[in-house]
Amino acid sequence: MTDKRLIMLDTETTGIKPEEGHRVIEIGAVVLSNRQLTDEIYHQYINPEFAVEQEALQVHGISNEFLQDKPKFHEVMVDFMTFIEGAVLVMHNAPFDVKFLNNELRLCGYGQQLEQVSEVVDSLVIAKQKHPGARNNLDALCKRYGISNAHRTLHGALLDAQILAQVYLAMTGGQMGLNLNQDGDQNDTGLQFDLSQLPALKTIEASQQELQAHQSWVSKNLPQDPFKTS
Repeated sequence: MTDKRLIMLDTETTGIKPEEGHRVIEIGAVVLSNRQLTDEIYHQYINPEFAVEQEALQVHGISNEFLQDKPKFHEVMVDFMTFIEGAVLVMHNAPFDVKFLNNELRLCGYGQQLEQVSEVVDSLVIAKQKHPGARNNLDALCKRYGISNAHRTLHGALLDAQILAQVYLAMTGGQMGLNLNQDGDQNDTGLQFDLSQLPALKTIEASQQELQAHQSWVSKNLPQDPFKTS
């Protein structure tokens, strides 16, 4: 996975059932490089040509009026698919997003499904494996890992992708890597420790009294060196 682009991705939709006509209205994605969040993003609002349900509106606050002048999915499909092609896509509860995006691709007559173009990783599965029996939605994971999400009053695809990036890094070892081979061979590109960020080591010297006590203990408890000459 380390040699592929790593993309955190999220969607917002008009409802929860694409089989009943519900559509994608927002796509947000952010790119990680060397386990660092970059400024490379994809963000697009989409006119779904389908009414946003009231329950969904209460979740993300994206209204039909706001979406009226936005492009339709078939108008942004090429740019979106180019952005994600060959990447590893990390999504929280991936089956939901994949189902909706595959429905959009099908409606456009696209010949492949999302998982045929990019590798898909479900971060919810990772969370459940690490914290079985616990709540593992993004809010709960933010609380568990000390990630601030106070600005998340409503769901948003780009905002949630950015939060997911922080959660994913925390769950999988943080923004670190291991590269201890000074000859240039990487031992593990997935875990790097930046030693320059560690605090300086403190030197604590023994007092004269402690040195004398130590010497007294050595004289009484350790055998004399048989090879020592007087």
